[in-house]
Amino acid sequence: MTEPAIDGGETGEQPPTAPKRSDPLAGAPPWVMPVIRRATWRVVGILLSVSIVAFALMQARGLVSMLVIALFFGIALDPGVTWLSNRYGWHRGLATAAIFMALALFVIVMIFVLIPAIVQVSDRIATQLPGWLNGAEDTFNITIGDGTHTDVGSEFKDAATRWAQTSWKSILGLAGSAFGLVFQFFTIAMFTFYFAADAPKIRDSLLRRLSPQRQARLGWAWDTAVEQTGGYFYSRLLLMLINGGLFFVAMIIVGVPWVVALPMSVFEGFVAEFIPAVGTYIGAAVPVLVTLGLVGLGSAVALIVWTVIYQQVENYFLSPKISARTMELNGGVAFGAALAGGAIGGPMGAFMALPVAAWVTSFIEQFSHTYPLTYRSKRDKGAEDLHS
Repeated sequence: MTEPAIDGGETGEQPPTAPKRSDPLAGAPPWVMPVIRRATWRVVGILLSVSIVAFALMQARGLVSMLVIALFFGIALDPGVTWLSNRYGWHRGLATAAIFMALALFVIVMIFVLIPAIVQVSDRIATQLPGWLNGAEDTFNITIGDGTHTDVGSEFKDAATRWAQTSWKSILGLAGSAFGLVFQFFTIAMFTFYFAADAPKIRDSLLRRLSPQRQARLGWAWDTAVEQTGGYFYSRLLLMLINGGLFFVAMIIVGVPWVVALPMSVFEGFVAEFIPAVGTYIGAAVPVLVTLGLVGLGSAVALIVWTVIYQQVENYFLSPKISARTMELNGGVAFGAALAGGAIGGPMGAFMALPVAAWVTSFIEQFSHTYPLTYRSKRDKGAEDLHS
């Protein structure tokens, strides 16, 4: 006697089974899985490496920023060092040291000239402050303080002395900040000296690790960076000397003492030439205010008029001739690059933005494809017919 089939009823039929899912890699070659495992571990390794490098860069961002600044100045000094080396046969280290000594001497002279200028300006302000307050009261029909300003200058000096005596913590903090700035300055100077003196060795050591085709591209990029950065730096420096020298003569003519006019002229020339678009007005604002306080309104207006006239002469005559073979950069691109550099790196970023933008545009022009223009807009054609 047969037993009835389980789950099959009396007919003995088996219930339908669910179809088996086919393995997508069942028919794959045996080398697929090792490749997938290696690719997965490679992606994981790349992600971990990028994370570690990013974390290290964030921790050492101060050192990285100093290295970037030093590299910029090293590239900027390279044309001068190369010229001294080729022209007079100097060793690159000696040529770099000579340029460093010239810059250090200039800074030291400016410091020794600037300190007496600051003292003289402070004395003038303290002397003329009562007259300014009296003039403000007469002009606006107001009363400042008790109405007597005979000793306001000496009171101003006493208040400054008391603040210095009671704010010793702020002074110590300022000294600590100054020490940090000095340390950063010497660190940047040391790396700049290394980059400028050993630039050919650094370039050759990098090129030897690349194929000949890549060597040609990297060598061109290196030469372009040196040409654009060095050309920008030296052309701006020449324009700064012209601008500052003429501005110094203008300040002497309007009656500003030379000990005040000299540092103000250097400040105006540097800011006007190395900060695009708005640098002229920022650089001229401080000397104009100093002239207004020391000499008077007429002299300050005369300086403003001279600044506007000179700026037009420089824009249309001096700058195109001096910078003709150093940097070809659209004005809008230059202004945008300065804004972007200032937003990223502050004043130093704005200072470095223009040669970097020129280098990037040169690199794009060198390696991008261009095609003949076949499209003509109807508006352009109408404008051509109208002019003809």
